[in-house]
Amino acid sequence: MTLVIVVILLLAYILIATESVTNVNKAAVAIFAGTVGWVLYICYGSDFVMSQHPSEYLNFLDGMSANSIAVKKYIASNIFLKYVGRASEVVLFLLSTMTIVEILNNNGCFDFISQLLKTRSSKRMLWTLSVVTFLLSANLDNLTTTVMMLTIMHKIIPNRRQRMVYGSAIVLAANSGGILTVIGSPAGLVMWNIGAVTPTDYSLSLLLPCLIAWLLPTFWLAYSLPNHVETEWNVLPFRGNDTNLNVWQRLLMLFVGIGGLWFIPTFHNITKLSPFLGALCVVSILWIVNEIFNRKLFNADQMLQSRVSGILQYGVIQMILFVMGMMLALGVVKETGAFDVLANLLNTNIRNVWIIGLISGLISTFLDNFALAMNMFSIYDVQSQSNIYWKVIAYSTAIGGNVLTIGSMSGLALARMERMHVGWFFRNVGYKAAVGFILGLCAMYFIG
Repeated sequence: MTLVIVVILLLAYILIATESVTNVNKAAVAIFAGTVGWVLYICYGSDFVMSQHPSEYLNFLDGMSANSIAVKKYIASNIFLKYVGRASEVVLFLLSTMTIVEILNNNGCFDFISQLLKTRSSKRMLWTLSVVTFLLSANLDNLTTTVMMLTIMHKIIPNRRQRMVYGSAIVLAANSGGILTVIGSPAGLVMWNIGAVTPTDYSLSLLLPCLIAWLLPTFWLAYSLPNHVETEWNVLPFRGNDTNLNVWQRLLMLFVGIGGLWFIPTFHNITKLSPFLGALCVVSILWIVNEIFNRKLFNADQMLQSRVSGILQYGVIQMILFVMGMMLALGVVKETGAFDVLANLLNTNIRNVWIIGLISGLISTFLDNFALAMNMFSIYDVQSQSNIYWKVIAYSTAIGGNVLTIGSMSGLALARMERMHVGWFFRNVGYKAAVGFILGLCAMYFIG
């Protein structure tokens, strides 16, 4: 049964990597692998429990008879819920940050980005988009930042080929900035939750490699642009949930939202509670401020409608379900003991963490970087690996995902929005990102 569960996970990886070919949504694949894996696991629960948790199970029985019902209760309460809790921490944090972005966006707090983009210089446009994306993705979820910046860029630049170049720069900046902090990507958040890294040390270690992986291909892209960029500025129609807040109100909301996210590591260090609780606290405060500022601008029906957050959109739900499904699927594989076998193989044949990182970066070019990162995190326990292992894997999987659009959720978002082919991306952007990835990994080696 262990082999069957592992094969299901491998087939899921194949379907996730070939999503653009099969058109099978990877969120559905991840959820299927996670749910079916746990069903198969509990069908053979006695064998798995006695091989992995014999002493804990005997303590749980406490004199009761060992039967199938007792095993299922033990698995449900002592094993399964542990992985549900870990996945829920990440999902709730993502949902909180996305809600913060939605509230800020609906109140025009990001309008300054459009003002910064009022230029005819193609290089200034490129660097403005890249710098803003990099900074935002370090504080918000990188996929949310990517979608927001692509939407802004799409409305301004009418030429599709130019949008493909600028959109590629946004993806490079989002993935590089997102992995720079523990709150910028789901992978970083998982490492923080399990205690593998601390926020400050993690960011300082990855600062130079991430800058190299971002700046080098972006400079390279700038040379392929003409001197001027075609832009069009249309007056956007009233969307129904826009507000007329003044500048100081928007700045206050931006401070509450972004500043609150900055405070979450301190909140975690003081309380030792899960970071998602701090994120939910920021959401609640920002929500209250939002309703106070807007109470006179809406009638009762409009106010009620504005409370239904636009974050509950189809694409966002897909990402959340994908994260939940992958963490549950990897959890059940870990409970079978298969990752222990893989860890022994790696320790016997490949002991060098840098070689493992290079291989991970290569695989992440065609396999979703979050799925691969979670797989590599599941192989070892926190105590069995040095601090550098987690940083190398986080960097390699995230930046390796820049080489092809299918390697990251941000790249897939760009490919779908601009109907971009994988071949075009690699010829014009991917190989540049690969050079940046290798040089960034070399920088990490010498400073680490």
